[in-house]
Amino acid sequence: MSKNNQKSTRRDVLKYSVAGAAAAVASTGCANIGGRAALNPGNAAFYGSDRAFSAKSAKDAYYAMMEAFGYPISGVLKTDEFWVCDFLQRDFEKLGMAGIFWVNAKGIYGQSGEKAYTGKFKADKYGYLGHDIYLLPGQLLPEHRHIGGPEGYGPKMESWHVRYGEVDFFGEYKGAGDEKPISEMPQKDRPWGYGESWFKSKYVAKRTAKAGRLYTLEDPESWHAQRAGDSGAIVSEYATYHNHVEFSKPGMEFASSEAV
Repeated sequence: MSKNNQKSTRRDVLKYSVAGAAAAVASTGCANIGGRAALNPGNAAFYGSDRAFSAKSAKDAYYAMMEAFGYPISGVLKTDEFWVCDFLQRDFEKLGMAGIFWVNAKGIYGQSGEKAYTGKFKADKYGYLGHDIYLLPGQLLPEHRHIGGPEGYGPKMESWHVRYGEVDFFGEYKGAGDEKPISEMPQKDRPWGYGESWFKSKYVAKRTAKAGRLYTLEDPESWHAQRAGDSGAIVSEYATYHNHVEFSKPGMEFASSEAV
């Protein structure tokens, strides 16, 4: 495919990602809000002839999903603070995400603000995070874990609140109590990577925006992943300070594929 045709394909796919939603809902049965539904346009929309990942095309797909959900697209979401990545896998249709850190704060109590605090915790460290995660329909945030680091902050502890759509959460251990073994899922529904020697998660739990129930990582430094349902998902994350991340699959990074 020529570069011009590749650009045309990405443009046409994204142009009709919302306009064609009603037909898609009828054929796939995916949920929708306001009579529209988000679509995952596929890898042809996200990679050029040089196989470089197109952040612009990816962001356009997320903006279309936000519009379908009625999620407000604030000005900051049009800046580089709103980031996307394909984890160097060149398969953004299945493996990828967008995100924005609304806050990722760390410090020492007695040295914060006007440094007026003199209480018993003045020498202690604190850290907290507010983060939104964006997943296109069927897209997986790959299996990873958060570990403590040399700065003295422990492993990130986190809870996820599905605000739009639905999500399957995969984890190494049971914590919420309603998890089921991944092995009991139909083979077509099992997460990408399941069965590989590096894949660690054993359980799955579903959360939906309609139900409003959170899912929490109970076990520090445990492996976990999440995958959006047929309508995509927007997830708010409440957590301690975000620092070090490890992926279970060798070669994965929080980065995007460049031209080859």
